[in-house]
Amino acid sequence: MRFSIIKVLQLAITLLACAFLLVPAIQSVLAGLTVNYFKGVSSGLTLKWLWKVWELYADSVFLSIWLALSCLVCTIIIGVPAAYALAKNPGWISRILEEFISLPLAVPGLALALALLQLYGTMQGFRTSWSFILVGHVLYTLPFMVRSVLAVLAAIDLKTLEEGAATLGAGSLRRFCDVVVPNAMPGILAGALTVVTLSIGEFNLTWMLHTPYLKTLPVGLADSYASMRLEIASAYTLIFFVMIVPLLTAMQWASNRAQRISA
Repeated sequence: MRFSIIKVLQLAITLLACAFLLVPAIQSVLAGLTVNYFKGVSSGLTLKWLWKVWELYADSVFLSIWLALSCLVCTIIIGVPAAYALAKNPGWISRILEEFISLPLAVPGLALALALLQLYGTMQGFRTSWSFILVGHVLYTLPFMVRSVLAVLAAIDLKTLEEGAATLGAGSLRRFCDVVVPNAMPGILAGALTVVTLSIGEFNLTWMLHTPYLKTLPVGLADSYASMRLEIASAYTLIFFVMIVPLLTAMQWASNRAQRISA
């Protein structure tokens, strides 16, 4: 009897948590599909708000996807070798470097953006380019890639694997590509999931770094909520969901698959 009561309580808490998360999202989606938000669904359903958002903010959608993918490539190129170097050379220096890499997480996004503006604000071409926002995203998301890969490398016997590959004549680059990267793949994919999620949804840092012609999805969403009809802002949220949920689901599936293969 006691066991049944506990199960019922667990189920009730889970359903309440799901309702707390899903009900506002469903309400926002319905608002983006109704003719008039204040009249509700009784006013009828329409797709005109979605087309309006697409006309106004299609560039923001493509820019956010491009920034997220570019940020992912940069963090992999920088983060995986950095994590490998930290795992291969443990010690107090590596710990200090790891904390230094993680420093952007302790600094508010607005402060990080302000530092970038002070440093590169006079470089007009760079300041008005999408690559300026990319630098901020890479600085913000790099610690997640490094820590994710470093956790996987710390859990395996990296030294023995490399020694075995070295005895077979593999050089340092060959060992990194054929031994380290395949074993670190679960961490790389888990880090990739975090990097893409944070890059697409990042607002504070991007709000400081963007220009009127370089609005990402969160910045465009804030703009639509501030200056347009509530139906348009809700339709914008729906487009955000439709774009990001399949992407995150696919990356989560790839991460789980890599973990099963490595196990």
